[in-house]
Amino acid sequence: MTSMPATVPFVPPWPRTRPVGLAIVAGLACALTVAKAVPVTMDAISGALAPLCATASAAGSPLDTVEPIASYALPNVPGKRVTIVRVFYGPGGFTRAHRHAGSVTAYITKGEIRSQLAGGPLETFKAGQSFFEPPGATHLVSANASNTEPAELMAVFVADEGAQLTTFIE
Repeated sequence: MTSMPATVPFVPPWPRTRPVGLAIVAGLACALTVAKAVPVTMDAISGALAPLCATASAAGSPLDTVEPIASYALPNVPGKRVTIVRVFYGPGGFTRAHRHAGSVTAYITKGEIRSQLAGGPLETFKAGQSFFEPPGATHLVSANASNTEPAELMAVFVADEGAQLTTFIE
């Protein structure tokens, strides 16, 4: 008895892979469009936040940085803008006494932050906690509570369009 090889009908791969290929092409086209727009958007955000982002030597300790995240005009509140920044404090880091033009809500994302507003108690906030600074309040203490570990917070400002967000107190 002779055996005949089994024949498998040829099914071209492109009908099954076509949707995947189209999705890849569409994703690449989208990524290229975004990549062209992102530098302009980040430049605009950085420019809008320049008054906030003082150099570390002027603001506090040398390992501390302020990173602009976003800034948006509030369409339902004419003349107001919401601005979001990430503040990194190195071990023992701090920001010297200052005040802000608008309302600020801070959310601690890493470590512990010591904070004191004029007339208020010195408080320590842990990751997951938040605090509020009313417009014009003097922020006497803003510091990393640890001398060995970094700390980080996100700050959300609501202030007048074009306002200098942070003013250091001499």
